[in-house]
Formats: sequence, structure tokens, C-alpha cells
Amino acid sequence: MEKFDCTFVIFGEPASKANSRKLVTLGGRPAFIKSQKARDYVTEFQRQCREQVKVMTDKDVRVELMIHYASRRPDLDESVILDAMQGIVYANDRQVKQRFAYWGLDREVPRAVIRVVECDIMDIPEHLVTTRTVDTVRTT
Repeated sequence: MEKFDCTFVIFGEPASKANSRKLVTLGGRPAFIKSQKARDYVTEFQRQCREQVKVMTDKDVRVELMIHYASRRPDLDESVILDAMQGIVYANDRQVKQRFAYWGLDREVPRAVIRVVECDIMDIPEHLVTTRTVDTVRTT
């Protein structure tokens, strides 16, 4: 059986999930929801994603993202993208066990290039695996 490996491109600039919350009242209680920009991005993301991704995985995955923003202002934030892939690429974003996100600038064509690949959760770089205590930190 072949491992899940899917690469696709989504056009548009993602809104930062952390910086784009809106305070509303739901049932008489205050709540924070995604901004209209974030909700619109998710809708468009999912439309484009469904056109490109035909199979959903139930395996643990690694997500690699190159997010090209239209300006230097936005923070690198892939969380809205990880949420938007739920139910299309994978069942739940809890399946994401490794992620690598990179920031890019393209004023003309903001987009996200995304690769989702089945991963071995034990495949961790040696320099990150340690049994040492915090006070034995090594600097180079």
C-alpha cells in the first residue's frame, strides 16, 4: 500500500487565526470567532482544495507549507490552513504530528504551497531527541 503524499497550491492570502478574532455575543455570552476575512479564506481554501485533493487520509501526517504573503506585515501562521484541511485532506488536524512552515513574499500572487505526507511519528531529528535536563543546553 502506497503512503499518502499530496501536494497542492491554494491561491489567496490566509488571515492569521490568532490576530483575526472578532468578539461577538452568542446566546447572550461573549465569544471570539474568526474574522470575516478568515472565514472567507477558509471557504475559498476549501473550494480550491476539494478541486485538487481527491482522497482523504486517516494516518498521521507531516505538513510542509510555503506561505507566500502579499506584504511583509503578516506573521507566519499556518493554523487557519491546518483547520481548513479538516474533512478534505485528513479527518482531523490532530493527525498532524509534524509541521514545517516557511514564510515567503509574493505581492502579485499570494498563495500557499502545501504538501501533506504520511509520517512516522518516531522520525525526529537526533538533535531534538534528548534526555538531558534544561540546564545542559548547548549553544554553538
